[in-house]
Amino acid sequence: MTGKEPEPEQSRLPDPRPHKDTQLDQIATQLHELAGAKDRLQGLLGAVLAISRETDLPAVLHRIVTTAMSLVGARYGALGVLDESGESLKEFITAGLSESERTDLADVEFPRGRGVLGYLIRHPEPLRVDDIPSHPASAGFPPGHPRIGTLLGVAVSVRGTIYGDLYLSERRDGQPFDHDDEAIVVTLAGAAGIAIENVRLFEQVRDSAEHFQRLLLPTLPDLRPFTGAAVYRPAPTPGHLGGDWYDAILLPDNACAAVIGDVVGHDLRAAAAMAQTRSMLRALLFDHLSPPSTVLGQLDRTLHAITDLPVTTACLARIEPAQDGWTLHWSSAGHLPPLLITPDRHARYLYAEPGLPLGVNTEHDRPDHTHPLLPGATVVFYTDGLIEDPTRTLDEGLEELAHLATAHIGLPLQDFVNTLADHHPSDGHDDTAILALRTPAN
Repeated sequence: MTGKEPEPEQSRLPDPRPHKDTQLDQIATQLHELAGAKDRLQGLLGAVLAISRETDLPAVLHRIVTTAMSLVGARYGALGVLDESGESLKEFITAGLSESERTDLADVEFPRGRGVLGYLIRHPEPLRVDDIPSHPASAGFPPGHPRIGTLLGVAVSVRGTIYGDLYLSERRDGQPFDHDDEAIVVTLAGAAGIAIENVRLFEQVRDSAEHFQRLLLPTLPDLRPFTGAAVYRPAPTPGHLGGDWYDAILLPDNACAAVIGDVVGHDLRAAAAMAQTRSMLRALLFDHLSPPSTVLGQLDRTLHAITDLPVTTACLARIEPAQDGWTLHWSSAGHLPPLLITPDRHARYLYAEPGLPLGVNTEHDRPDHTHPLLPGATVVFYTDGLIEDPTRTLDEGLEELAHLATAHIGLPLQDFVNTLADHHPSDGHDDTAILALRTPAN
C-alpha cells in the first residue's frame, strides 16, 4: 500500500491548552489577590498615618470611624466610647448616615450598650455577625434606624484598658464581612488606641503649658477710675511656652501704666525671661515716675547686667491726667502700634517712631510720644500673634483688626478683648496677648 499509515490511538498527546489556560487563570487570580492585598496594606498604612496626625480628640475619633469604613468598604460606621464603669456607652460617634437618616434619628437617644453592641462590650473579642436580628443578643432597632444586617465589631483599647468599640455595618458590595476585614480592622484598632493615647498626652501637655503660662501672667488689679481688661491665648503647639506678657498698674502720680511685650522664643527660657522682665518693670515703674522711654532704657540696662535676656519687643504707656481729659504717653521697643478707638467708634493706629527692641543695644535711646485721649476712649495693646498670617500682609491684618474692634467696641471691656481673641485675623499659629484700657467716661 502506498501513503502514510495512521498513528496508533494511544500515541496521540493530549492538548495542553486547556490545562495552561487553567494555570493562567489561577496565576491571574493570585496576582489580583496580591494586588488587592497590597492596596489594602497601603491603605492601612496611610490610614494609620492620617490618624496619627490628628491632635484633637473628637477629630481623631471621627477619623478612626471613617478610616475603618474605607478600608473594608462599609456603608455605616460608629465608635462607642465607654463610660468610667466600662459597662455602657457615654458617647457614640457615627458616620455614613445620610441627611434623611440623621433626620429620622434626630429624636432618638444614642445607644447606651444594649443588644449586640452590649454583647461586644461584655465580650471584647472581634465579632462578625451576618444577620443582626437573628443574633441571640439582638434587641431590635429604634424607630427610624436604617435596616442593617451585617456587623463587624472590634474593641479599641488604650494602654490595656478598653476605651470603646468600633462598629461597622453593611459592606457596599452586599457581602458579609470576612476574616480579612476583621484582620485589617483589628490592626487599625491597635493603631487607633495609640492615636487616642497620643492625643490625650498632647492635651495634658498643652493644658499644663497653658496653666504654667497663665500663672506667670498677672490678674489685673483694680484700676479705677480706668477700666482694664486682658486676655492671653496660647499657641496650639503642644508644650508651647510663649513669651507674650502684659501688665497694668495705677501709679502714685494718678497715672495708669500699661505694658505689653513679646519675648522672642517659645520655650521655658522665653517664659522665664518674660516673668523676669515683667517683675523688673513693675518695680522700675514705682521707683521712677519717669517718661516711658527712660523706664525702658533702665529696664534694658538692668536686665542686660543681671540676665541673658532674649530679644524682646515691648510697648510701655502711661495714661496721664490732662486739662481736657487724658494723655497717652508711650514709648515703643520695636513693638506694634497701639490701637485707639474713640468714643464715637473711630479706630486709628498710633504710628510713631519705634525704638530698638530690648536686648539689642542698651545705649540706644528710644523716643517718647504723646496723644490726647477723650473721656471714654479705649486703647488696645496686643502682640503679633493676634494679626500675623503668612498669606496676608501685616497691613491687611491690622486693617481687619481695626474693623473687628470698631464692630465690637460697645461690649463690656472683658467681652471685647475676648471677642478680639476669638475672631483674630491671624492664622492662629502663635500665642496672643491683648490688653485694653478705657479712660473714665467723664
